Amino acid sequence: MSFLTASNYLNPVAHLEAVQKRVQAERVSKVTGSSAPLQRKGVQLPLWPEPVRAVPNGFLRSALFGVIGKGKRRYMKAELVAAVDGVEIRYTGQRLDQGDLDVWANVLHTVRLQELGGQCRVTSYALLKLIGKTDTGKNRATLQGRIERLRANALTVKQGRYSYIGGLIARAAKDEKTQEWVIELDAKMWPLFAADQFTQIEWAVRHALNGQPLAQWLHGFYASHAKPFPLKVETLHSLCGSEAILMSDFAKTLRKALNALMDVSATYGKGFSYEIRGNLVHVEKRASGSQRRHLTKKAAKSWKPHV
Repeated sequence: MSFLTASNYLNPVAHLEAVQKRVQAERVSKVTGSSAPLQRKGVQLPLWPEPVRAVPNGFLRSALFGVIGKGKRRYMKAELVAAVDGVEIRYTGQRLDQGDLDVWANVLHTVRLQELGGQCRVTSYALLKLIGKTDTGKNRATLQGRIERLRANALTVKQGRYSYIGGLIARAAKDEKTQEWVIELDAKMWPLFAADQFTQIEWAVRHALNGQPLAQWLHGFYASHAKPFPLKVETLHSLCGSEAILMSDFAKTLRKALNALMDVSATYGKGFSYEIRGNLVHVEKRASGSQRRHLTKKAAKSWKPHV
């Protein structure tokens, strides 16, 4: 099914909003049974709102989409990616960066409007507009390079109860004349978007940090935590996949990135502050509504009445 016809190319975002409302109104459960969740048929990603992009927590809490410099990218072969406890990712392919995450997150943003695994049709213009880029020849070429890189990889992700073995994009094709893409994702990746396994990132904040990959990575990392815990500078260096050789250089870049994230967060009314005490980075943030509910539920489970 095509969601972006020729008559809608001029305003693809408004069209996506209209489709989302229609799908939300018509959507029904197609689950075969809760006791066998891997048997789902006609599965669809959660329908998150337009201002956010959803990304699996494991991807935000690891160096999969890392902070790397421009130029030739290192090729990884079944390599274990640095990640927090509870997440295990092995990756084969060229290293991915924050620009690749922008493209993948917006492909997901479009795919959520239909069955996962189906053909998603979207023009280069519409996809670039979602990412916040102008429709130029250079940007089209960059977009194609990122889609090719997202297709030419393999990964094993262990996150929560399930594992996913596959690629970030299953198949992709493009009509060179109309610039329409047909992109398919593997339907088997849906467990990565199970409850409490993904985070809704404020796109306006992330986009405002464009060109500052470490600040973007920090935004996603801390967005995925309801109540961040102190971390060593060296730990953040490893988790973000930084290529900085000297830790002193990374520490300076880290402070600059945290300042940028704090300033942009304040601009958009999002609470974020930090303090570096010794070698530990302490972050305070205002939890989102879903995160506050998660913290309340967690506190209720841990509370035991006195006898």
